[in-house]
Amino acid sequence: MIKDYEVEKTLRKAYDVCIIGAGPAGITLALRLAEAGWRVVLLEGGGHEYSPRSQAFYRCTSTGLELYAEETRLRYLGGTSNHWAGRCRPFTVSDFANAPPVDLPGWPIPYGEIERYLPAAMDIVDLPQGAEFRTVNAGLGGDEFDADRFLLSPPTRFAQKYAKALDETAGLDVFINCNCVDLDFDEAAGQLKAAVVSDYARNRQRVVASTFILATGAIENARQLLNSTTLVGAGVIKKDGLTGCCLMEHLNVDMGTFILKDGQGTEPRQYYTTDTFVSEYRAGKGNVSTTVLTDVQTYGRTAEVKHFLENLACEMGLASKIDFVAKFSCPGDGVISTMIEQFPNAHSRISLLDEKDELGVSKVNVNWALSATDRHTIKCIGSELAKQFAEMGLGFVKLNDYVYDTDLALKVQPHAHHMGTTRMAASPEFGVVDSDCKVFGTDNLYVAGSSIFATGGASNPTMPLLQFALRLADHLDARLKAARGERV
Repeated sequence: MIKDYEVEKTLRKAYDVCIIGAGPAGITLALRLAEAGWRVVLLEGGGHEYSPRSQAFYRCTSTGLELYAEETRLRYLGGTSNHWAGRCRPFTVSDFANAPPVDLPGWPIPYGEIERYLPAAMDIVDLPQGAEFRTVNAGLGGDEFDADRFLLSPPTRFAQKYAKALDETAGLDVFINCNCVDLDFDEAAGQLKAAVVSDYARNRQRVVASTFILATGAIENARQLLNSTTLVGAGVIKKDGLTGCCLMEHLNVDMGTFILKDGQGTEPRQYYTTDTFVSEYRAGKGNVSTTVLTDVQTYGRTAEVKHFLENLACEMGLASKIDFVAKFSCPGDGVISTMIEQFPNAHSRISLLDEKDELGVSKVNVNWALSATDRHTIKCIGSELAKQFAEMGLGFVKLNDYVYDTDLALKVQPHAHHMGTTRMAASPEFGVVDSDCKVFGTDNLYVAGSSIFATGGASNPTMPLLQFALRLADHLDARLKAARGERV
């Protein structure tokens, strides 16, 4: 049953599983575990709908590249699925088999560990069973780029699709406007004893459970761990350790422009780097989208003014000399956008500030940073794309200077794919959670969502994180049954 914690605080004395965060991972875990017969509580800090007061808890400072961390997350039931665009592409074997060319390892598990959950994850996001991830164009001539393969979810809005199930599934309690403000760890027992929750008036209560799962997104998962004085005091979470580190995003780089030769057609094309490219260049993966614009792109309340000025500038050939608030391209321009892999980097991280929010939880600073290996990937993808366009007779690519000159400041935008701040590893030296998604040094605290990603590849994270959530649900079901003495 869904209850508003601001109005009703009728928690059970104890639960089998407490899940903090009701986005795609949290909702999936809650329903799977409750359907398996466990007593589950799902805690969501926001309400049924968007609220400025709730969203304000996502405000943070930034000392690196601009991540737009507040604007690209949503803090209410369903989480960021409420503005998900629906693009789905699975990880591949090579994402798990190839170690990144940095001083941190890749995945401690093979791809087969999540591959078997792909059909169920597809069903969750309303992709037809048996559907193949399809291409929209042919590949390029060399061995470096294939046509990209993906499917589009409707997209699935989790709070709406699963509203009835969240309200009626036996054994499941869902509390909205219920903010987790602390995690109480018992060092002697090696277990989390309770999650401390609060309404907006700072009335606090302890939620007791056998197992706890953080599913609040990459920034908030790390924030919850770093904020727990008992986890930090026990040395489970080290403020100079990897918790909060290796914040990864997919890189949307303004690569440059292109001109197609006559007869090539103006339909958008999407390409994806091959394993041959990754091996040859020791670089990351990436999607490249090439689009010929048919009209001027304008947004916001000044759209009509921009529309007039942009068309005038295009007609006069002055587009390159006019600096607008938002960059635009003239009709007929060929623009190149990307979704490029970022490698794990300990300097790209979130950290706690001394300043507290209105519930007394430390705010965070985001330092989104790229490394030389990321710049190398961007340069190699851009250069190889330009070469392939010319060799195939498709047209001509003009790369922006910063693509091939890595000493210049890079123009890059985020994709709102926050990953990696509680990365999975074989040992605490290289990560925060083990191969079962359990926080190192604890016996009953788990993490779900893309914060566990050891590497991000160039795939949209929603469907893979659901595969991991399904795997975690199976693991916890078996573990809870074993603890109860049942045969698994």
